[in-house]
Formats: sequence, structure tokens, C-alpha cells
Amino acid sequence: MTPQTATKLTLHDPDGSALPLALRRRPVAVPMGPSLAEAGMPAPGLAPPLAAQVRGIAALLGPAALHRRLLGAADAVAAVLALVVVLSVLGEARPGIFVLACMPLTVVLFKVAGLYDRDDMRLTHSTLDEAPVLLQLSGLMALVTTILGPMMLGGALGGTQLLALWLGFFAAVFVGRTAARVLAARLSPIERCLVIGDTARADRIRQKLVAARVRATVVASLPLEDDDALTGLAGLEAIGHVVSELRLDRLIIAPSTADGRGITELIRVGKALGVRVSVQPRMLDIVGSTVEAEDLEGMTLLGVRQFGLSRSSRFIKRAFDLAMTWIGVLAIAPVLALIALAVRLDSRGPILYRQVRVGRDGKHFSIFKFRSMVVDAHAQRENLRELNVAGDGLFKIVDDPRVTRVGRILRRTSLDELPQLLNVLRGEMSLVGPRPLVVDEDAQVLGLDRSRLHLTPGMTGPWQVMGMRVPMQEMVSIDYVYVANWSLWLDLKLLVRTVRHVLRRGNV
Repeated sequence: MTPQTATKLTLHDPDGSALPLALRRRPVAVPMGPSLAEAGMPAPGLAPPLAAQVRGIAALLGPAALHRRLLGAADAVAAVLALVVVLSVLGEARPGIFVLACMPLTVVLFKVAGLYDRDDMRLTHSTLDEAPVLLQLSGLMALVTTILGPMMLGGALGGTQLLALWLGFFAAVFVGRTAARVLAARLSPIERCLVIGDTARADRIRQKLVAARVRATVVASLPLEDDDALTGLAGLEAIGHVVSELRLDRLIIAPSTADGRGITELIRVGKALGVRVSVQPRMLDIVGSTVEAEDLEGMTLLGVRQFGLSRSSRFIKRAFDLAMTWIGVLAIAPVLALIALAVRLDSRGPILYRQVRVGRDGKHFSIFKFRSMVVDAHAQRENLRELNVAGDGLFKIVDDPRVTRVGRILRRTSLDELPQLLNVLRGEMSLVGPRPLVVDEDAQVLGLDRSRLHLTPGMTGPWQVMGMRVPMQEMVSIDYVYVANWSLWLDLKLLVRTVRHVLRRGNV
């Protein structure tokens, strides 16, 4: 490949304008990480001199090492704290100096499980995502402590203490790791990313990072006009210059095709330059992330599970919906009564609003909501269509003039959705699932995209917790991947994130 081939690489800054690449004629420089001036935000609650010292230490360690050390310290302290509290409340044996032995045991156990290295590979650092592993490891820690009890604690532990230790370890470690990640994010600089791929995909990745509130930003994108520009020496040297000049921390590779010819070289050059690398595989947009990797005599194969839910999975999902819904209805019954009274007093019309939606297997049903608009809202829709911000196929208006005073509060807090618990009890909806579309929106979903109807629609779902509006086609794709990857744990995570989304006033 000749040096002129490098001219096919064009760098764009976030506003889409081209940036000069005169730097590609300079020698390749390996970046040494962010400068001390970019070491991060002040630590909350620390005096300025102490905050400066903490930031200096954080910069010296680097973001990855800082995350690992804070997580390790949090795990060790949480384990000792849980053990001391449980033994003090339930144990006949009193904790002694040997309790400290569980600190290195915890760190070693978590290290073997890979819980200190995964953050360095990910853009999002979520304790909720690793909760199943934490629960398993907490049970193992409780069991080991029970076995070693006569030697470490001077007395045996019973079944009640074992259960309490399990739950105590899990709660303490979960809270500790969450706090450690918050502190690490405060002390670390914002991660600077370069997207290698077309401009449209780079813009979408930038929007996703903002919506997810990740401490990372796309500082530039690098479209590749020719696949050959990925592979020759001049192209890779140009990427090295960009990494050095922009002080990048991560390359995000978003190829427009599944051809891995140049992707492998990009990954290698990213690792050689000392930056983190993330790849957006187009294949997983279709099959989802629930795949099983196997080694076939040196060849890696990915096994994709069958689409949809088995009969037993449907039973488990329905039982979970009924249990959680009855608990919720009993807990918030007074709130439902107060909201109904407020809707009645605010404007004329019924308390509940019914609308025909398309449910599982294309069957129509009436969805319930607290009425948040004036009675003739549907008649005014055509006159307001130019204010639609949801893109093709959906209809959504910011500051909709048809919304009542009480309705505005209900929508901001998502309380208008609560009557859909009745739909869940009737079996027409699930707590979590694909969005139930109105009839005219559903008519635009064609072909294999209609497989999203394989599951019962939900009160909340994956795209609702993203904190951003998505066009119809992307919403359909997100729902498809949810169906392809369904698990009970996924539903639990989405419910927790829905609560967090509402508390952040994500619908404003």
C-alpha cells in the first residue's frame, strides 16, 4: 500500500467538520494517558489541598488501576463489616482478630472470578450487571466462613447464621462496589474516545453515551472510505498519530460490514498503542448478546439460542408478573386513590383513559392509563403533527398543549402508567416486555420485525429506560433483541433501571 492511500482517512470532530491530518506525517507516538491537568473532578467533601492530593494519586495510578484498587478495598471492608455485624447480632461466637483473614480471601476470590478486570474493558461500570455473580460469590464466602468458623471464630455457625452471612455479604459488597465506582468516576478523567466507522454510527454512539450518562465522550470520528485503508502501514500509522494528538483513551470500532479483514488489524494497533478497544459487532444486533462460545480445534464458534420463550419460561415470567403486581397494587392502593381524585377534580372526563393497542401474537386489547389529556385530545392530533419529535412511525410532542395540569405531573413521574397493572393482572400485558403499539404504528412493522410480538407487551422495556427518544425502526430492533435475550434477571434489571429512570425525571 502506498503512502497516498492514507489520504482516504478523514477525521471529523463532533460537529461533523473535517479536521486536518497533517499530523500523520509525524512519527507514531504511543500515548501515555491523560495529562495531570485532566486528572478528574474534585472529590466531593474533601478540602481543596486534600482533593488535589487525591487527584494526583489517581492520575499517578491511572483510571484502570484506580478502579481495581478502590473495588478491592471496598470488597475487603464490606466482607469484614458484614461478618462483624452478623456475628454480633446472631452469633454466639464473637468476632476476633481472625476475622481479618476474610479480607484477602474475598479479594482473591473476586480476582479469580474476573471482577477487577471487567471495568477496564467496558464503557459502563454497573454493579447491577454483576449482581448474579456477586450473589453466587457471597454464598461461597458464607459457606467457607462457616466451614472455617471453629478455627477463625472459636465456634460453629448454624443455618440461620449461614443465610444471614450470605445475604449480609451480598448487600455489603453490592453497596460497597457501587460506592467505589462512584468515587472512582469522580476521581478519573472523562474517557476520550475515537469512533472508527461511518459518521452516522459515530453520531449514534455519541448519543448513546450521553443518554447512558457514561463518563466518556466521542472526541472525533474516523470514517473509512475504503476497507483497504484499514490494513496498510500508512493507514495504521495515521491512526497512531490521531491517538497521540487527541490523547485518546479508547477506540470504538463500528464497522459497516461483518468483514473482519481490517478489524483485526485495528484491534491489534489499538492494543499496541496502549488504548482500550471496543467493537460494535453488527451480528449481535440480530442475535443479541446471549451466545455461547466454544472452541472447535482452534476455531471459535458462537452458538445462538433459539428465538422466543419455552413453555416453562413463559410460566416463570407470568408467575413473576402476578406476584410483583399484587404486591405493588396492595402497596400503592392509597396512591392510586389520590391520583384518581386529582384527575377527577382537575378536568372534566373519565378518570381512566382506554386505548386500543396490539398485544401478543397481534391480538388487540384496551390499555389503561390515568387520563392526562383533555377529552378531545385525539381530534387535535392532526393539527399538531408538525410538532412531532419521535421520528417516522411514532407520535410524541414535547410540552404537548393537550396535557392537563395534573396530567403533566403524572407524565413527568410516569404515574399515569400505573393502571396498566390491571392489564398485567388480566394477562394482556407483562411488567417488562416490548412496547404495545397503537394500531396504526403496528401496521408499519413488517416482515420478520413482527417477531417482537412473540412476547406479551410490557409496562416498561429496554428502550424506555434509555433516557432518549428513538425512531420506530430502532425501537423495533431493540425489542427484538430483548425477546432474543430474555431472562428473568433481565426483567429484574429493567425494573430497577425503570425506577432509577423515573427518579431521574427521565421523561421530562
